[in-house]
Amino acid sequence: MVKDREILALIPARGGSKGIPGKNIKPFAGFPLIAYSIMAGRQSDWVTRVIVSTDDDTIADIARQWGAEVPFIRPVELAQDDSLDLPVAQHCLDWLAEHEGYHPDALVWLRPTSPIRPRDCVDAAIQILVDHPEADSVRGVVPAGQNPFKMWTIDQQTQKMIPLLGVEGIAEPYNAPRQNLPDVYWQTGHIDALWAKTVLEKHSMTGEVILPLMIDPRYTVDLDLPSDWKKAERTVQEDFQVLQMVDPANQRRSLPDDIHLLVLDFDGVITDNRVWVNEQGQEMVAANRSDSLGLETMKKLTGIDVMVLSRETNPVVAARCKKMNLPVLQAVQNKANAIRNVIERKSLEQNQVIFMGNDINDLPVFTEVGFTAAPADAHPSVLRRADLVLSKPGGMGAVRELCDFILSHLEIEPY
Repeated sequence: MVKDREILALIPARGGSKGIPGKNIKPFAGFPLIAYSIMAGRQSDWVTRVIVSTDDDTIADIARQWGAEVPFIRPVELAQDDSLDLPVAQHCLDWLAEHEGYHPDALVWLRPTSPIRPRDCVDAAIQILVDHPEADSVRGVVPAGQNPFKMWTIDQQTQKMIPLLGVEGIAEPYNAPRQNLPDVYWQTGHIDALWAKTVLEKHSMTGEVILPLMIDPRYTVDLDLPSDWKKAERTVQEDFQVLQMVDPANQRRSLPDDIHLLVLDFDGVITDNRVWVNEQGQEMVAANRSDSLGLETMKKLTGIDVMVLSRETNPVVAARCKKMNLPVLQAVQNKANAIRNVIERKSLEQNQVIFMGNDINDLPVFTEVGFTAAPADAHPSVLRRADLVLSKPGGMGAVRELCDFILSHLEIEPY
């Protein structure tokens, strides 16, 4: 998408958090908290630069590792507990103008403490701003959980209750049905989009004309206390597929065109992860014959090699792999090292190798290959990180589904 505007995503991340020490780089559902905001900026079609404003060298280093720029260190006086957003934004824009001659048209403010963002959140806010040049800013909002028309202040001298707000035409809004009161919204920390001139000329982070970006309340989280942290992590780990959030765990890659090797875990991939044990201690597993046919067809039509990588030492693994005519490495405790050795021995590149696994001991392999797949019933941590999540469970056609996917991608007709 070709854009004719410079849109700067700015992420404020000071180092002195007291409620949750080291908050901005503390691991959140497996990744530094700040990575979620950086990825939100980087995956945007509109954003042209992603900058982190911080006073902390460690935060700066981690931000750079995740692809953000840190062209300056924020002055200490702008990184206090009571520091406001406006001077931080002004400092950034002034510094970029003075040192780089860079003048963005608009600014996207991404707070690290609201990491659970819809994937289209950033671009949707920018689009609203661009479509309404008369607006000063766009702010993310959700329906408010509490109605302020039913709220009160208390006179400290008389102890009398005083309605917080009034409603024209309703004498006692605090006694009125909720349906008769105006809809109200709570501002979230997900996204603010504003013209640079709102900061520089109007000396405001919002201006006067503020438009809403409506956000599903399920994405609402603000990390201020340790109790907030655990609850939000559970949301990510359990609901990430439903939420369709920006997730640094899974910036999904495309299937390579030049595939030389497919590596499969055994239990939970070729089998359904169950095992039967008789009184002599002998084990039996269940596998799917369609997986065997799929692998045989794919190997014949593509020339792609296939092998099995298993932690188990049981003879049932070797027996099943022999039946499927697949080489197998057994008793592998460090799968990442094993896959690196295989790639080196076969003189391959990482992006020529595909891996399919189902449990947490498979995760170290994911960064060693060019593409990863997971059965539908894989561990949630694996589902978050896999490039492809199949519709079939392990041992019930997931391998066949992957083979058909590869053939379709390579535009090879299997029949």
